[in-house]
Amino acid sequence: MKEFEIYGNKDTRSGFGEGLRILGEKNPNVVGLCADLTGSLKMDAFQKNHPERFFQVGIAEANMIGLAAGMTIGGKIPFTGTFANFSTSRVYDQIRQSVAYSNKNVKICASHAGLTLGEDGATHQVLEDIGMMKMLPNMTVIVPCDYEQTKQATIAIADYEGPVYLRFGRPVMPIFTPENANFQIGKADVLTEGKDVTIIACGHLVWKSIEAAKQLAEQGISAEVINMHTIKPLDEAAILKSLAKTRCVVTAEEHMVNGGLGESVSKVIVTNDLVPQEFVAVNDKFGESGPPMELMTKYGIDTANVVEAAKKVISRKA
Repeated sequence: MKEFEIYGNKDTRSGFGEGLRILGEKNPNVVGLCADLTGSLKMDAFQKNHPERFFQVGIAEANMIGLAAGMTIGGKIPFTGTFANFSTSRVYDQIRQSVAYSNKNVKICASHAGLTLGEDGATHQVLEDIGMMKMLPNMTVIVPCDYEQTKQATIAIADYEGPVYLRFGRPVMPIFTPENANFQIGKADVLTEGKDVTIIACGHLVWKSIEAAKQLAEQGISAEVINMHTIKPLDEAAILKSLAKTRCVVTAEEHMVNGGLGESVSKVIVTNDLVPQEFVAVNDKFGESGPPMELMTKYGIDTANVVEAAKKVISRKA
């Protein structure tokens, strides 16, 4: 199996902050808005370098979305920043009416998503947001895998016309995306090629899937790992090309099993090429307070769960 070069360890939210800093120098139309979490979102550098283009709205997320929508009318490209739960659940009506329905060029940037928010507990650990956002017409949904890809995605969405939901997190994870990688919205990355099983993952579960593929290779199982960083629009061609070889698939995500990446892949399967699928996701439960990696293990979204799902789905092949 392919060996991955590790370029360091860093959290994906810092990738967003660095991408926004770069955009501040490149594009005078980019503006930042934050709901009292500038440090947590790593928006400090943009705020310091471009105070005239940064708006601290306080704990008023609905107002932040409304302001952002209005700014697009004047040609600005607003990047809103707060925790994923507050970026979606708290302001869904404003996103639906003022951003998605109106097809406004707002970039909704959401940190601290999923269980890996950790000790803050269930009230903050949103596990429904991918489903909520992908159901909105006009909305693009992106879940990058590491620091470098989050930086690249942040820069890319500034040139993309239309609403975007960009989801990232707090835990420190390995950086395995090269600096010169070509990030394309809607185009999946095939990280390893294989013939026995396809593993399609997003976010933090991409690295867990790479670890799982290594363990499977040691047992004589060849896994193809696909980083599906764009949930909507989904790269259906990449899915079908892989399944034509492997004839089975595991989906892995830090999200509820209902409504996430797995369900999007299922739709492709049932309408094109029916093969068995297993899901690695949180099974219809709220999270709890605890260390991030321990929570991933407890809720069944760790490396061992991907390995187990791969073996199970292979056994189900006709």
